[in-house]
Amino acid sequence: MRDTSGKTPIWQAIAHALRGDLADGRYSPGDKLPTEAALAERFGVNRHTVRHALQALIDEGLIRTRRGAGAFVAATPTDYAIGNRVRFHENLIAAGRRPEKRKLSVEERAATQGEAMALSITAGDLVCAYHGLSLADGQPVAIFESIFPQGTLPGISEALDHTSSVTAALEMAGITDYTRASTRLTAVRATATQALHLQLKEGDPLLRSTGVNVDAQGRPVEYGRTWFAGDRITLTLDA
Repeated sequence: MRDTSGKTPIWQAIAHALRGDLADGRYSPGDKLPTEAALAERFGVNRHTVRHALQALIDEGLIRTRRGAGAFVAATPTDYAIGNRVRFHENLIAAGRRPEKRKLSVEERAATQGEAMALSITAGDLVCAYHGLSLADGQPVAIFESIFPQGTLPGISEALDHTSSVTAALEMAGITDYTRASTRLTAVRATATQALHLQLKEGDPLLRSTGVNVDAQGRPVEYGRTWFAGDRITLTLDA
C-alpha cells in the first residue's frame, strides 16, 4: 500500500541520517558501521526497519556488507596497473594504499598439463604452488596462486618459507628481474571458498587475471592466477 499521509517513512529518515554521518566524515571508507541492534537503539526502531535503511545505502553503493562481519563504508576502488612489470607492493603504494600479503599455503607437487604448457616444462614435472591473500589497508582485495618450476628455480620453496613476496623469493632463487609476457582477464563468479577469503558472498563478481612472467632470457619463471574482488580493484593498462 502507498503511504498518502505525506510523512517520510522511518527507514528513509534513518537512511538520510546515515548519509549525513558519511558526508560529515563520522565514518571513513572501510570503517565498520554500528550493528543493527545499536542502530535500532539509536533511532528507537526495530531491526527490520534498520535493515531496510541499510539496504537502501547498499543499493546506492555507499556501504557494503561482509558475511558474518557487518556493514562497512564502501572504499574507493584501488587502481592496479597491468603491464609488463606487475608488482603488487609497488602498485598499491603508488595508489596510496598499504600493501600486505598473507601466505595461505606453499606446496610442491606435479605440474598439470596447463601449468606445464605455460611454464614450458613437462606435465608431471615438480612445481612449487604458492597460494595467498592480498590486502590493501587491511582489506582483502584478491586471492592468488603462483606456480614456479622447481627444475629451473631450485630453492624457490625454501625462499617462500621466508617471505610472502614473490619478487623477493625469485631474487633469492637467482632471478633479479622479471617481466610479464602475457595477461588474460576473465570475469568470473566467486566460489564459496573465494568468497570466504575475500569476505564476499558466493557468486559475487570477480576479475581473474592469468599471466606468465619471464626472466631476462625469456624463460618462464611464474605462472600466476589472481582473483580480484570486483568492487575493490580497478585494473588499468600500464603503457
